[in-house]
Formats: sequence, C-alpha cells, structure tokens
Amino acid sequence: MRLYQRSILYTCLLFIVFHVTAQNDDAYDIKEHYTKTEVDIPMRDGTKLHTTIYSPKDTSQEYPMIMQRTPYSSRPYGEGQMRSKVGPNEYLMKEGNIIVYQDVRGRWMSEGKYDNMRAYIPNKKAKEFDESSDTYDTIDWLIKNVDNNNGNVGMWGISYPGFYSVYSLVDSHPALKAVSPQAGISDFFFDDFHHNGAYLLSYWRATALFGYQKDEPTTESWYELPGLGTQDQYQFFLEHTPLSSLDEYYKEDNEFWQQLKDHPNYDEFWESRGIIQHLDDVKPAVMVVGGLFDAEDLYGPFNEYKKIEKTSNTYNILVYGPWSHGDWARESGRQSVGNVYFGDSLSTRFQQDYETKFFNHFLKQNGEGALDLAEAHIYDTGKREWTDYNQWPPKNSVEKTFYLGDDQELTTQPTATKQEFISDPEKPVSYNNEIKTVFTPREYMTGDQRFAARRPDVLVYETEVLDADLSVVGEIEAMLKVATTGSAADWVVKVIDVYPSDAENYPETMDHLKMSNYHMMVRSEVMRGRFRNSFSKPEAFEPNKKTDVNITLQGVNHTFKKGHKMQIQIQSTWFPLIDLNPQTYVDNIFRAEKEDFQKQTHTVFGDSAIKFSVLKR
Repeated sequence: MRLYQRSILYTCLLFIVFHVTAQNDDAYDIKEHYTKTEVDIPMRDGTKLHTTIYSPKDTSQEYPMIMQRTPYSSRPYGEGQMRSKVGPNEYLMKEGNIIVYQDVRGRWMSEGKYDNMRAYIPNKKAKEFDESSDTYDTIDWLIKNVDNNNGNVGMWGISYPGFYSVYSLVDSHPALKAVSPQAGISDFFFDDFHHNGAYLLSYWRATALFGYQKDEPTTESWYELPGLGTQDQYQFFLEHTPLSSLDEYYKEDNEFWQQLKDHPNYDEFWESRGIIQHLDDVKPAVMVVGGLFDAEDLYGPFNEYKKIEKTSNTYNILVYGPWSHGDWARESGRQSVGNVYFGDSLSTRFQQDYETKFFNHFLKQNGEGALDLAEAHIYDTGKREWTDYNQWPPKNSVEKTFYLGDDQELTTQPTATKQEFISDPEKPVSYNNEIKTVFTPREYMTGDQRFAARRPDVLVYETEVLDADLSVVGEIEAMLKVATTGSAADWVVKVIDVYPSDAENYPETMDHLKMSNYHMMVRSEVMRGRFRNSFSKPEAFEPNKKTDVNITLQGVNHTFKKGHKMQIQIQSTWFPLIDLNPQTYVDNIFRAEKEDFQKQTHTVFGDSAIKFSVLKR
C-alpha cells in the first residue's frame, strides 16, 4: 500500500522532482562519467543536511557546481546507487558540471525539524537559521571541500525546489552566481494551496506530504496519502462538505492540516512564509521560468521576476512557455497541454538556447562577454510562436476594456443591464467535467469550457467573430460589480478562446471531443469574496447590495486569431478545484457547519469591466 501511494505521489504534478530533461541519448552512462559522494554538511546550529555530490571523473579541469535543494528526496541513497541523469538538463550534464542535491532540513536523510515554507529571519544572530542560511552554509562548505570546483555555484529547482532557489537569492553567498527558479512557489496563500484565499481541494491529499514530521533520517517515506474509496473525486468532496468532515483523515499529528484550519486569513503566519517581499538587492543573475498553463504555480514566477526588476540591479530575465507544471524539463516531441497542441521540441530548444547558455555564461565564463537572451521570452499561445520582449509586460500595448452586456455580448461601453444566476452548493460547477481521482490535472488549464457555458449558473459573454488578430499581453483585470442574496460568495472569471467551426482536431484531442467550436481556457482565477478588500480582514457581503470585486488574472501572451471569438465566463463555484463557499458568512470556512451552506442568487451588473493590454497593430 505504501509503495503504491508513494508511486502516486511521485507522479503528481506538484511533487515530481524533475531529475531528467530531454532524454534522447539512452546510451549515456552516468557511471562512466561521474562519481557520487554522499556527505552530511553541518549547519551553523549543528544540524547536518544530507547532500549528494556528482563530480565529473575527468579531473583535468575545474567545474562549477549547480545545486538543487529539495524536500522530495535526493535519492537514490547508498554507495553505487546513482541517478540515470543529473542536473537541470542533459547538455549541462554532458558538458561537465558538479551537480549537487540536498535534502532540506527535516526531510529524508537530513536532520532537524521540517517547517513548511519556513519563514525568513532577517538579521539572524548566532545559531539562528532559515533556508537562506542553510543554503549559505551549504555553499560555503562545498566551495571549501569539493575538489576541482571553480568557485562558482548555480542553483535551480522546479516547484518546491524552485522555492528554495528563490530563497537562495536572499542574503546570498558570494559564490552563488546564477539562479533559475522554475515554477517557484512564493506564497501558499496564492500558489498551490490557495488562490486569493480560496482553498484548493485539489491539494488536500498533498497535506499528507507536508504535514507529518519524521523522527530520524530515513530513506523510506513516513507518510501515506489518504485513500478516497472512489474514483469520483467530485462526489467524494461533495459528500465531505463541510471541510471539517475531512478531519477523520488528518488528526492532530498532521501539522499542516491544523495550520490550514487555524489560519484561514492572510495573517502573520502566511505572510511570514512568503518569500517575494524579501527579494531586495538581489546579487546573483536570475532566470525565472514558468509555464503559461501551470495549474500549480503561475503566481510565483511572474511576481518573483517583477519584484527583482523593481528592487535589484542584477541580470534578471523571464521565460514562459506553453507548458504545464515542469514540462520544460523533459521532451515529449510534440508539446501539448490537454487537447491543444503548441509546437515541436519546445523543451529541447529552451534547454539548449536558454538554460544551458544562462548557466554557462555566469558559471563557466564568469559573466564576461555578451549573452544574447531576451529580457522576456514568452510564447504566444494563440499564434503558436515565441515572442521576445525588451520588458515584461511590453511597452507597445494599449488598454482595451470590455463590459459585460446583455444577450451574452462583450461590449465596449458599460450598460445598465444585469444578469442573475442561482448558485447551489449541492450542484457546483465542475472545473473539468471529468471524473478523476487525481491531484490538479494538467489538461484543465486549456480545457474545453463548453460544458460550463451551457449551465444556467455560468454567465457567458463574448465578442463577435474577430475580423483581425487581437494580441493580449500581461495581466488581465476583472472589475466586477456584483450582488448576492447571501452574505458570502466566490467569484470565478475565465477568459476563453472560442475556435471557429472549421477548426481541425489535433492528434492530442480526446476522442469524444472536437476542436470545432472548442472553448479553450486561456486564463482563469477565483476571488473568495470575503477578501475583496483585504486578505487579512475578511468582510461579509451586505445582501442585495451592489459591490465591487476586483480580480487579477495572471499574465498571458495570447493572440485571439481572426475568425475566433473571445469569451468571458463568470461563475461562483469551481469544484472540486476549490472548496465550496457556504454562501453564508462564517468566520472560518474550515469550521463551517452543514446548515451554513445555502443556495443563493448572484447578480452581475453590466458595468462590470474586463481590462486587457493589447499589442498595437
């Protein structure tokens, strides 16, 4: 049972440690080229962190070190046990680099107590520690003790290892020259476990991974994922509403479950664990990487890049491709997300033309000479081509605002109309219309939204068929004017590309679907209405009162092509991606009672605006 559950865990999007990249050369035998050493590196408080070092056997030259710190294990452990591939990609591996993996404090073979998204401590004294100091102490030891290193260190990581990469930028070691945070978590109130304060049920099972402590260093997992007893995730969570009914699966010994329940608002607990606010005066070169269809970590990369641009005078670039979580670290040949195909060999090109060049320039060439990489290398997910910008978001754009008019129309002027729908917690709108028992699936980010458009509790607004391309760049601002008969509500906004009727299927398109009139989701976001004015001080709605709810949808680079339509969908449930709002205000939704969940009527007014930045033609 444990092995089965562990295999599920390590195939999940959030928790995969992407050890491999483009895997086209199976003949490469890492044992012929690398030696492996396992060491326990002492931190300033005496805690020892287990670290695995892969060093090139060719000792005729010196090499930089590229490190990943991870909570997901630096396995395989033991003499003679080696990974088949090491490093960010196969090109950096074959060129020769010293590759280092480390179990973070309190995980696997490292000592100490694990703290989920450990808070940064400024002005540390004596033996005080955080992830910044652990990284610093590790680099300091490596530089002094690993043979044939050239004194330069890089870091990379995807998802949670991406968080540790971001953390390394704070109070960085002088030897740390280049860092690539990739899909880096930055704040669990906006990434992964919450979106704008709405709890993501899709990550509930992951609480097993983050919530339990281990007693001592171990090579075996000490946690088990709870079984649902059904393949129908929608039905399981519907039957386990309110959230308090899930307490039967996680008891007091699951620390993270207790923390989630005890901190429903953006209080000091969550704020202290965010890393973006500490990205001041960054010294190492940075290449932030993300996927435009990453269901887990869209917020982090965009905002990490933006903060570094604002506060630091360092090399800082942004790469976003048509990838789901971590797709850039492996090559499937044809890059697709769900039913939609985007191009060939996109990951290989990124690894060769960006990732390898970035690390080589700063680690092997000491940053000397020119590095011909774009400031922002962003894929246009409508045109199916890369776009290079001198800054992100780009300057050559103009604001275009649509309003939510009558007869399902997006208008260019506000109207006096209003649309109503009944939101029933017993019949919530699904986020993907499929029966699966999974963590957040990749495909929903480009999923066909026709099923939602045809529900009475989803409002639809769209343009006429476009007579010219419309290229949208950067963040999308939804400025809703709403009302509810209740005292609480969630608001979900989806931006959709409606394909023409003559659109042809891709090989990746599911058999029961057609791309004809396909409703491809381009971007979506939720706002838990109680947080409309403040994430730390929630407020009830006054029943039937017109109220502003503003939602920022993360950046896009998408061209709605001539012959397509742009569509906006508005809804209030998105299940079981997010938990159900009782629609009756309670202080803590994690402690809501069954009777709190009430059917309510929601209203969206015609002066609600959706604001885009559109490239000048």
